[in-house]
Amino acid sequence: MTSTLVLGGARSGKSAFAQKAAEDAALAGRPVMIATGQAFDDEMAERIARHQADRGESWTTIEAPLALAEAITALPADVVAVVDCLTLWLSNLMLAEHDVEAAAGELVEAVAACPARLWLVSNEVGLGVVPETPLGRRFRDEAGRLHQRLAQVADVVYFVAAGLPLRMKPQG
Repeated sequence: MTSTLVLGGARSGKSAFAQKAAEDAALAGRPVMIATGQAFDDEMAERIARHQADRGESWTTIEAPLALAEAITALPADVVAVVDCLTLWLSNLMLAEHDVEAAAGELVEAVAACPARLWLVSNEVGLGVVPETPLGRRFRDEAGRLHQRLAQVADVVYFVAAGLPLRMKPQG
């Protein structure tokens, strides 16, 4: 149907933007949240609980910390879904020592073939300083490559800063 990639920095308003758009598009149906976060510590557990409370009970949640392409492939055509977020998914893959390039390829294929209305949220991490560690630099590079591939197949791309969405594709 339609896929939308929403990029932005931390606390830029990208998730709120995608969630509001999904709620508006879902109308009578229940929007779906495909969550990639994992509660490895108390801070992350609190963050996940806060996000769930903010969404409320009108959302259906699918946990997909690693099997994201599979979760997207399983979506029916009559669903509006938000994936939040791709950079957490990428870090999950890297920490689990998965083949990032293969997983990214599967994700791009799943997004291109997805019959549902899909919103993909991701952190743009390439605008700041060069990370100090090799792992940090690899993560930044992998995220940039993933974003470029997804921007090619997405119907619409937004960049969000200070809560303001800038439509990048299609332009105008």
